[in-house]
Amino acid sequence: MEKFFRITVIMGIYNCADTLIEALESLEAQTYKQFKVILCNDGSNDNTLEIAKAWANIHHNYIVIENSQNLGLNATLNHCLKYADTEFIARMDGDDRSLPNRFEQEIEFLDSHPEYAIVSGPMHYFDEHGIFKKGKGKGEIKKLDFIAGSPFCHAPCMVRREAYEKVKGYTVDSKLLRVEDYHLWFKMYAAGFKGYMLENPIYEMRDTREAISRRTFKSRLNEAYVKHIGYKMIGLPWWYQSYCIIPIIKGLLPRWLYKWLHQHKAK
Repeated sequence: MEKFFRITVIMGIYNCADTLIEALESLEAQTYKQFKVILCNDGSNDNTLEIAKAWANIHHNYIVIENSQNLGLNATLNHCLKYADTEFIARMDGDDRSLPNRFEQEIEFLDSHPEYAIVSGPMHYFDEHGIFKKGKGKGEIKKLDFIAGSPFCHAPCMVRREAYEKVKGYTVDSKLLRVEDYHLWFKMYAAGFKGYMLENPIYEMRDTREAISRRTFKSRLNEAYVKHIGYKMIGLPWWYQSYCIIPIIKGLLPRWLYKWLHQHKAK
């Protein structure tokens, strides 16, 4: 008899050979088991693909697909979405860890609150020395919560499939790289969906020096662009456009100062 799944986990994997097994083991440790996983290799040049295929040969609720070349996260997740036929779609990254009751908490929330299409939760941030920061959720996300930045943690999110289908998934545009989730939430709220951030952490994000180095000035420009178009999409008054300059100011800060500010602010 074919196993019944309610959740499809979509994972873009790229050069994460050193951390992928740990990430997948955290999925296997979930207290809620009715899920399948789509792993899409985005042109890795290490042995990420081989590790993913070996895992899928043993764990039959895992499917490995590939991009023909490195396309970026937005196109990679859209590739995964083509294989997502379940009621709920969850995210996961190949260098992080989901806490054991993550799926149980999220699906219980969505089952109990049909008015919400998106649920996520705050994260523990960890590096080679352990957890150095803990986030805290704020409940229902309002439109004004979009002003400061992306109001949902992307990697721990779970979303009703109908919301992804309504907005046609992630928008593929070079100006949206590293802010594809922020743009996605703008699209979903513009389409009438709403979401919620759980109070306590359900996910652990690897936040090493390498991760911080990926936050380039180009990604700051992309964030400013998404704010500019996104505020209009959800109907915020024109004067909020002044907040669009904040990512650019952050991008001009000395690295040491940005790192200090980052370590003292968490979702």
